[in-house]
Amino acid sequence: MLHIPRSISRRPLLAVAAAMAFLVPAAYAQTAWPSKPVKIVVPFAPGGTTDILARAIAPDLSKAFGQQFVIENKGGAGGNLGAEIVAKSAGDGYTLLMGTVGTHGINRALYAKLPYDPFKDFVPITLVAGVPNVMVVNAEKAAANKINSVKDFIQYAKANPGKLNMASSGNGTSIHLAGELFKTQTGIFMAHIPYRGSGPALLDLAGGSMDVMFDNLPSAMQLIKAGKLKALAVTSSQRSAAIPELPTVEEAAGLKGFEASSWFGLLAPAGTPADVVNRIQQEVAKSLATPAMKERLATLGAIPSGNTPAQFATLIDSEHKKWAEVVKASGAKVD
Repeated sequence: MLHIPRSISRRPLLAVAAAMAFLVPAAYAQTAWPSKPVKIVVPFAPGGTTDILARAIAPDLSKAFGQQFVIENKGGAGGNLGAEIVAKSAGDGYTLLMGTVGTHGINRALYAKLPYDPFKDFVPITLVAGVPNVMVVNAEKAAANKINSVKDFIQYAKANPGKLNMASSGNGTSIHLAGELFKTQTGIFMAHIPYRGSGPALLDLAGGSMDVMFDNLPSAMQLIKAGKLKALAVTSSQRSAAIPELPTVEEAAGLKGFEASSWFGLLAPAGTPADVVNRIQQEVAKSLATPAMKERLATLGAIPSGNTPAQFATLIDSEHKKWAEVVKASGAKVD
């Protein structure tokens, strides 16, 4: 039995014991991550490419870590609403963001006030995939107006000023900016109608209340194959292997240098432990390297990555600089 001399106060010893009791569980909690479900916030409505890719990798992460990785859709404000939620969450590894070129490459230049800092408030984990955008129009309207190419569309738009509505997944998305770039380079006018994600925008486009959209290829692919949408061109600098017969906008309309692709990647709130970040990156990379996942993404027109946090950070920085110039040239602004 430990004997404590009366000359030594018991209070300091009790304080030390309490501190030790606190430190042991804390250290254990760090090594035991994850000890509860992990939330991946998708800052757009269900049905879009951001949502599709998040749901593609979540099952493999759940299996690898023995805890559910749950998708939570928080659409609004061009992805800013969901990004802000994650930016203000604890950096404990239990809240992640499926970020996009919009939330971390475009919005800082487009919005007068952004409720988060895409650099200071986040830790990049890994780029999940890059995708081209595709220019799609309502199939029935295209047939009725004999629109079979980008040149046909431009000719029709110039002959019918003010009659076309351009849908997007939200202000500041690459889908929005691709359309603005197209308008700038062709000199045509289309009213921009922002939605809370690609899913609802595509439904209205297929239904006929919208006329055109520069959507991410993965989310538009099913409706293209079903004949509900007519694809005119991809917005990338090169043709897509998923739909190789489709020309680029530059090829189809002679718009030199036209390029507006998208990317999607996982990020965590600032302060998230490096070991947690690295473990997630490694498991995402493993998932993306499997033949099944490669085949799945290839059919959607997505190019998998799984790069390191440092490489993803470099991409975010370069993309911000690139899109800031596009925003300036297009004159697009959102208050």
